[in-house]
Amino acid sequence: MNAVLYIHGKGGSAEESEHYTPLFPGCKVIGLDYVHFTPWEAGKEIKEAALRLKKDYKNIIIIANSIGAYFSMHSDIENDVSRAFFISPIVDMEKLIADMMRFSNVSEEELKDKGTVLTDFGEELSWEYLCYARKHPVKWSVKTDILYGEKDNLTSIETVTAFAISRGASLTVMQNGEHWFHTEEQMRFLDEWIVGKMRF
Repeated sequence: MNAVLYIHGKGGSAEESEHYTPLFPGCKVIGLDYVHFTPWEAGKEIKEAALRLKKDYKNIIIIANSIGAYFSMHSDIENDVSRAFFISPIVDMEKLIADMMRFSNVSEEELKDKGTVLTDFGEELSWEYLCYARKHPVKWSVKTDILYGEKDNLTSIETVTAFAISRGASLTVMQNGEHWFHTEEQMRFLDEWIVGKMRF
């Protein structure tokens, strides 16, 4: 029997994993409610969850949403999982932080001096986080399928395409799709995407 480990995005929860149970018949689908929100801490939680599952299941499949995908790629689980499905993944955190700094008119000098800066749109910028992203580029070689919304406001099509090509991952783009897949149409597209990919 195989296990599916679901890693939610910001504001999500482990309960979202229940949506995927019908899509993986014969598999145990489990959601992880990680409690830390930095890649170096959440990554450890994901690693521990994967190792626990590895004791009881032959193969582990990852479904990771948004920043959950970024955390997964910093969890050292490449030898523990057989496949990954990334939904609206954050694949270049350094660029995302730099973009948010630019939108908020925050310079590197200011961020370094203050340590953290709260933006007008509610996101906290962190000098420690930026330094981590620069020092720890993504290393990922797991067979991966990526679903991306055409209107994703966090990651550009150029960024996600470059990542997919560099990792040999498949990339599916939903026209008019958003970063957050949540409407009935978007969820139907997501479900059909997973079912279609699982045939191969």
